[in-house]
Amino acid sequence: MPPDSKSSFGRDRSGRNFKDKRQSSSSDETIRVQPHSIEAEEGLIAACLIDGGREILTECIESKIAPEFFYKTAHEELFRALLALYETGDPIDEILLLDYLRKNGLEEEVGGIATIYAIQDRIETSAHARYFAKIVHEKYLLRRLIRTSREAIEACYEQQEDMSTFIEKIEQDIFEISRDRITDAAIPIRQSLDEAVADIHALLNGRDDADGVLSGFRDLDGMTYGFHPGQMIVLAARPSVGKTSLAMNFAEHAMIPDGGRKPSGVLVFSLEMTAAQLAMRLICSRARVDMKRIRDRVISKQDSADIATTVKELKEAPLWIDDGSSSTILDLRAKARRLHTKSPLGLVVVDYLQLIRGTDNRLQREQQIADISRGMKGMAKELNVPVVVLSQLNRDSEKENRDPRLSDLRESGSIEQDADVVMLLHRPKKSDDDETVEGGGLYNEHEHIKLIVAKQRNGPVGEIDLTFVRRYTRYENFHH
Repeated sequence: MPPDSKSSFGRDRSGRNFKDKRQSSSSDETIRVQPHSIEAEEGLIAACLIDGGREILTECIESKIAPEFFYKTAHEELFRALLALYETGDPIDEILLLDYLRKNGLEEEVGGIATIYAIQDRIETSAHARYFAKIVHEKYLLRRLIRTSREAIEACYEQQEDMSTFIEKIEQDIFEISRDRITDAAIPIRQSLDEAVADIHALLNGRDDADGVLSGFRDLDGMTYGFHPGQMIVLAARPSVGKTSLAMNFAEHAMIPDGGRKPSGVLVFSLEMTAAQLAMRLICSRARVDMKRIRDRVISKQDSADIATTVKELKEAPLWIDDGSSSTILDLRAKARRLHTKSPLGLVVVDYLQLIRGTDNRLQREQQIADISRGMKGMAKELNVPVVVLSQLNRDSEKENRDPRLSDLRESGSIEQDADVVMLLHRPKKSDDDETVEGGGLYNEHEHIKLIVAKQRNGPVGEIDLTFVRRYTRYENFHH
């Protein structure tokens, strides 16, 4: 062990007594030493010094090792100093390190050149750096888990807020540890630039490797280049114009994509229809079988074969449907988070916003919808997947006999504010048939529906024509 007498005054975490006594000595738990490995910490710092601090520090930065991962204050300061020197781009050695510590008044706290030499002599080669880094990281996560658990226990004794909000908060804290999201607070621009350049190349090369999922509609993908991770996409329409059908077409294209793209996991929250109804709709839409013919029991042999093939195909697809009807936004986020850790998702669909229960019934509906909308955007960012949210439009556009616009979104301007993309579906000439009335489809086999992209943060707005094949409840590229 290196001499670290100078560093153990006051702030040193290995001088555990004062720290733990302050937390209360009522239980054994608080007197225990927190998980740590001084050897791994010294090994990692030594490896950085032996290496001249380039490659190994680069690896540390990439695997998001931060100064606070180190248990011992002296090590934390040393690593912070190494990071600062790394930024200058010059090779690092113990003399430069000491010089930096001196300039910043930290020499005393770290233990001076004796400590640096003692640490450096711990290892002969930097070959095991990755192993040391892994231990340092794991011990830090354990300490964080202990802290979070302690806070959770304290909070349980004083629990004041609504129970589901409370559990959701604790769950989120734990989830963040498992994802180790803490270091993702701010990303240096160079990282974002690399991602942007990759996207530019993807777009130039036929955009098939662009991130996110494609909608499967030629004109829409031409405008949006697909739905991107972290985006909240709102799809709004009056009742019975076919919001659910279009959203299910998006879902189908994400989980069974064409053009050799990889399938993406899709989670659908269906607050209006049951999972069985939605599955029935998916089968008929994909197999192109008229649901009315199934009800009338007049399907052909070909129809039966198509249904069988489709069912087989859908069984393999990474699709999850949650039809819990009385869900709050907290429930949705917790469910999505749990599923995402088990099977990574590429798209979440919520059908539809106004059916989500508010978490606090004392608030006005307008405020509840604002919270729900903010929660949706939060879910998209947290899981880093696109979230397609269906929403109702108010009656104004029908009354005034005009195309819908952003201001027609029901109950809230905050939906418009939170969304990255807002699409409005509009049937130019409204028929009296209701989408749910089976058989009404014969009135107009192929309906022309307008999809208005009314807002797009990173792209153009405009109108797209789609064809709605009513009897299969399926949208297709517009046939002129």
